[in-house]
Amino acid sequence: MIRYKRLISTCFFLLWAMIVLAQSGTNSPYTRYGFGHLSDQSFGNSKAMGGISYGLRNGFQINASNPASYTAVDSLTFLFDAGLSLQNANFKEGAVKTNAKNSTVDYIAMQFRLFKRGAFTAGFLPYSIVGYSIGQTNTIGSDAYGNPIKASDTYVGDGGLQQVFAGFGYKVFDNLSLGLNFSYLYGDITHSIATTFNNSNAFSSTRTDKISVSDYKLDFGVQYTQDLGEKHAVNLGAVYSLGHNMHSTGYKYVETYSDQNSTIQSQTVDVIENAFSLPHTFGVGATYVYDKRLTVGLDYTMQKWADTKFFNNEGSFNDRSKISFGAEFVPNPTSRGYLSRIQYRAGAYYSDPYIKVNGNDGAREYGASFGFGFPIFRNKSILNISGQYIKVSPKVKGMLEENYMRVNIGLTFNERWFMKWKVE
Repeated sequence: MIRYKRLISTCFFLLWAMIVLAQSGTNSPYTRYGFGHLSDQSFGNSKAMGGISYGLRNGFQINASNPASYTAVDSLTFLFDAGLSLQNANFKEGAVKTNAKNSTVDYIAMQFRLFKRGAFTAGFLPYSIVGYSIGQTNTIGSDAYGNPIKASDTYVGDGGLQQVFAGFGYKVFDNLSLGLNFSYLYGDITHSIATTFNNSNAFSSTRTDKISVSDYKLDFGVQYTQDLGEKHAVNLGAVYSLGHNMHSTGYKYVETYSDQNSTIQSQTVDVIENAFSLPHTFGVGATYVYDKRLTVGLDYTMQKWADTKFFNNEGSFNDRSKISFGAEFVPNPTSRGYLSRIQYRAGAYYSDPYIKVNGNDGAREYGASFGFGFPIFRNKSILNISGQYIKVSPKVKGMLEENYMRVNIGLTFNERWFMKWKVE
């Protein structure tokens, strides 16, 4: 009982700390488009391995990216996992450079075995995030006295989409598992442009696009495991996320007002019901495991964003593909020596953009990561720490470049809650 109270107290403290630390996880002007930056759905160990997950199968770590992996948890184990990221971002556009610091909650989840062949997982994952504030001023003419008339545009956006999910994995055969995540997807996103003039006789305006979503999301997964001798094994995984029209509303506001007294002169509002949709998503992956010490994996993901609608317009986005590879090495997982049980991880990924910027493709994303899994306590709990370098590189010359240094911190509690103790 003392151990359980300690675990629960630690979890509450961790959640409180994450809420205090969590701010807008981005300052990227690219989040001005679409649903913003699509959040990384991977957990602590996966983040350090370039985001591979479809073929990962580990009974001591939660893998929400493929719900078929849930059946790897044993009947005595209760897992609680939470993670956050701290990042420093550098932005470069021509000779102009700026930076920003952010933190965000990455995931919260729990997992346990329901019965012999079934396991349950529930948690929270961000889906996308928006956060930016940028401005520009242009000279558009001159007044009757020859004084320049300048127009200043300020672009501001915030919000994002979140998901809470419940998942179930079922082991059909000893080497074949199926899984399903049912998520409630919700959130609001606001993009606004305020235009003002240095001429007091001119009317200023504000244009605001708001996205409001409240709907379901379904993710299916399968994993197949094949032993190749005494020390060799291969795990194959595949996932599919259902694309569909969402219960959602789009709002387009236009307001004009006088600079002299800030009185609204006119206001129009367009309300568009069921204006947005989710893409069909396909993913496949494979991992090779040697002697339970070395894991090497490769994932490929395709999201069919080109087929979705945005404010009821099709063709607003591009299909997005992502390829990831990574590895984990544990010198000796059964050793009594602490250093031999540390998990060493590394990986990299490449991703195409789904957004379009003024009709052009958005920026490609490259990432590399390296991290560790530190065992804590005697119950196989793990502290996951990793560092990521991410480069956002535009396809069109002259567009904004972004570089991120990110630290991911995750804590996986592994408690033997369901063990039956024998009393003599």
